Amino acid sequence: MSCAYEAALLKAWEGQNDSAHDIAHIRRVWDNCKALSDASTDTEVLYAACIFHDLVNLPKDAPNRAEASRLSAVAAAPLLAKLGLPDAKLPAVQHAIEAHSYSAGIPPETPEARILQDADRLDALGAIGIARMFAICGALGRQLYDPEDPLAERRPLDDTLYAIDHFETKLFRLPETMNTAKGIALAQERCAYMRAFRDALLAS
Repeated sequence: MSCAYEAALLKAWEGQNDSAHDIAHIRRVWDNCKALSDASTDTEVLYAACIFHDLVNLPKDAPNRAEASRLSAVAAAPLLAKLGLPDAKLPAVQHAIEAHSYSAGIPPETPEARILQDADRLDALGAIGIARMFAICGALGRQLYDPEDPLAERRPLDDTLYAIDHFETKLFRLPETMNTAKGIALAQERCAYMRAFRDALLAS
């Protein structure tokens, strides 16, 4: 990774403490991006969008959470100008940043935007996805599960109260939102792991 890009991100994040959206998350997403890319990918656009996709990181329970990716795209522009990104590539970078967000609901219109969206969603799945989910739910004071009805068979799903409800409300749905063939395959594999984990958790 570029030291200059990473340094700019860390400076902007100074004082932030979010273990689910930290520099390790950015590096994992970049690894996912590389795995999903091919020779036709504009790596400069994809890399810049990946580094700054969570530049403005609003809490999961913030009322304007869906605005985070748009705010990140706007905030990234002056940083990228200082870092030497060609002006002609800025719109593509900003679109990829805006479209990566699940809550924003913006369709990705370029290969780089589709790759970044898949790469970010892959980090919400599998073993690391489980760890991130529980880290966020713990920070928000949510219970692990409803001891009376853990699988929500007799109640509405509510991931604002119970962590494992988030599997059904969002995470298990991510494979069907993926844009790339490799992203779909990886998402399905990681969801299978998460289902097995949930079954083991509830059986313990």
